[in-house]
Amino acid sequence: MVGVGGGENGRDSSCRVAVTVKVICRRHGRLTRQNQAEIYLKVDQLVGFLCNLTTPQKRRHVENSVANVKKTNKGKMDQNRMAPCLQLPLDNKLLENVIEKAKDWALMHGACMRSRTNLNKDVLQFAPFVLLPSTFPRREFKKAVEIQPILNELVHKVAHDYEFLSSSLKSTNTVDHFTRRLFEIYETVRKDGITQPVSLGLVRSDIMLESTCSGKERGSAAKSDPYCCWKQVEINTIASGFGWLGPASGLIHRYVLQELGRMDMIQNLPENHALQGLCQGMLEAWKLYNNEKAVIMFVVEDVTYNICDQRFHEFELRSQNPNVPVIRRNLTQISERAKLGSKKELILDDMEVGVIYFRAGYEPGHYHSENEWNARLLMERSRAIKCPSIYYHLAGTKKVQQALAKPGVLEKFLSPDKTSVVKEIFTGLYSLDKDEFGDRAVQMAIENPGHFVLKPQREGGGNNVYGDKVRTAVEAMKDSEERSAWILMERISPPMQLNYLVRPGDPNNGCPPLSDVVGELGIFGVVIGDSEKILVNKQVGHMLRTKLSTADEGGVAAGLGALDSPYLCKSTNKIMLLDPSLQPDRWRSPGREARVASGGPGETLVGIDLCQPN
Repeated sequence: MVGVGGGENGRDSSCRVAVTVKVICRRHGRLTRQNQAEIYLKVDQLVGFLCNLTTPQKRRHVENSVANVKKTNKGKMDQNRMAPCLQLPLDNKLLENVIEKAKDWALMHGACMRSRTNLNKDVLQFAPFVLLPSTFPRREFKKAVEIQPILNELVHKVAHDYEFLSSSLKSTNTVDHFTRRLFEIYETVRKDGITQPVSLGLVRSDIMLESTCSGKERGSAAKSDPYCCWKQVEINTIASGFGWLGPASGLIHRYVLQELGRMDMIQNLPENHALQGLCQGMLEAWKLYNNEKAVIMFVVEDVTYNICDQRFHEFELRSQNPNVPVIRRNLTQISERAKLGSKKELILDDMEVGVIYFRAGYEPGHYHSENEWNARLLMERSRAIKCPSIYYHLAGTKKVQQALAKPGVLEKFLSPDKTSVVKEIFTGLYSLDKDEFGDRAVQMAIENPGHFVLKPQREGGGNNVYGDKVRTAVEAMKDSEERSAWILMERISPPMQLNYLVRPGDPNNGCPPLSDVVGELGIFGVVIGDSEKILVNKQVGHMLRTKLSTADEGGVAAGLGALDSPYLCKSTNKIMLLDPSLQPDRWRSPGREARVASGGPGETLVGIDLCQPN
C-alpha cells in the first residue's frame, strides 16, 4: 500500500516520491477557495518532511499517516490512480503555448480526421489527443507485445475451424440477421470450394489494465501498484484502425516533451512501427498472389471520416513498393463494376485485384441493399487474398471470443504453455443463450449491472451497453431469443490518471482542465497463412486510446476518445496520505508543481504524482 522511492540522504534529484492524497471532505465538502489554503499547506509540509527524511523515518511517518487516514475515513483510500509522467498542473501560459503548437504539429503532420458535424472533404481537423503520454507499466507493455503472436495464431486456427465457428455462432445466427448473413457467405464459399486458401490478418488485440484482481491474478504487480494485471477487451479482425494515428500520437508526444524541455523523457516512449509493419504485411500477401500487375484494393465507407489513418497506409505502401497501385472503392461501386475472370480473378475497371483490405463491411449500415451483399460474396469467391477473409471476420465476433473463454476450449487450438498464458488475460465472459448458464448470466446482470458490459456482435464503437442500462436491456429481452445475439463481459476497472484532453473547438480558450482519464492499449499483429500452415506471424506495433474516466465508450473515430501513447515506467507506486493542505506559491515551486482535480461525490484529490521510468 505504501512505497517511498528516492535517495537515502536528504532532498536531491534522486528523491522520487510519488504522492497521491485523497481527502474525504466530510467536514469541508469539495475543495473550495475558502478551504484550499488550509488543505494544501498540510500537504506541502508533509511532502517536504518526507523528502528530507531517511528511508526508515519516511516509512514510519507514512505508516502513521496512513493509519490516521484509515481511522478518519474508515479505510476508504484511492488505490486506482496512476502517476502521470510529469508533475501537474502546468503553468497556464506554458500550457496554452504548448497546446497551440501541438495542435499545429498534428495538423501539419497528418494526425487528423474529417469533421463529423461539418463535413467538408477539403477540410481536416486535428484528431482529439491528450497532451502528455500516459503512464503505462513497462513490464505489462512488454507482456502484451510478447503475447501478440500467440493471439495471432489463435485467431488463425479458430478461423479455419468450421465446426467451432458453426457451433459457437449457432444461437446467434438464429436472431442476429447481420451475423447470419456473414455466416451464409461463409457456408456458400465453403460449399463451392475456397478459391483462395491464403488469408491475411491485420489484427489488433485491445487490452486494459485492471485494478480489481483477486490475489491469484495480481501476478508481478506490487501490492502498492494501482493495477494488478491487464485483461483483453476484445480482438479485432476487420478494419483494425489506427495503424497510422497510433504512431502519430507518439510523435506528437515526442514534440510536446521537447517543447517542455524534457528530452530526457523521450527514451521512455517506445518505438512504434505499426504503419510500416501493417503495410509490409499487405505487400507480403501481394507477393504471394504472384501477379506484378495486380492492385491492392481498400474497401471503404461511402464517406470516410478517418481519412488520414487510411491514406497514410496508401502512402506507406507506395513508399515501400512504388510499383503496387492502390485503389479505393466502396461496396456499392464494387457491386456495379466488379466481376470474376475465367480463373476467378477479381476484375474491377480492367484491373486485377490481388489483395482486398477491408476498412468497411463490418456493420449493417455498410450494406444498403442486396447489391452490397452480392459484392461481398463476389469478393469471397475470388482469387484475391482477403484481409480479412469471411472466416477471419467471423473469428473476431464477440460470441466467438466468449466461446473461447469456456473451460477446455483454448486447449483445442494452443499448446499447454500458450494456453496458460492466454487464459490469464481473459476476463469473465458469459453467454446469454436460453439455457441454465444464460439464465444465470441474466440474473447476474440484473443484480449487478454496474459490474458488466453488454456487447452485441458489432464493430466500430458505440454499440455496447453500460451501467443501469444493462439491467434495463437484459430485463427487456430475458424471455426473448434475442438475448443470444449478445454476450455479457465483466467490466474492467482500469486505474485513472490525470491529463489534458485536447479537442477541436475547445471552449476553454486553449487551456483545457485537468481530467481523470483511462486508457486502452491496442497491439497490432500480422498473420498470413492457410488451413495447413502459418507463413507469417509477428507483432508490429501499438496504439493507445484514452477517454474520460466517466465515459463508457472510447472510440476516437467515433468521436468518443482521444489519441494517446504509452510512457513506460518501471514503477507506478504511490504513497497514500490524508490530512493535507495548501500554500499555493510554495506548492507550485520548481520540482513540486501542484495538481488539483475533482474526485467523486464528497471527495477531493490533491497531491504530487511522479512515475519512475526505466
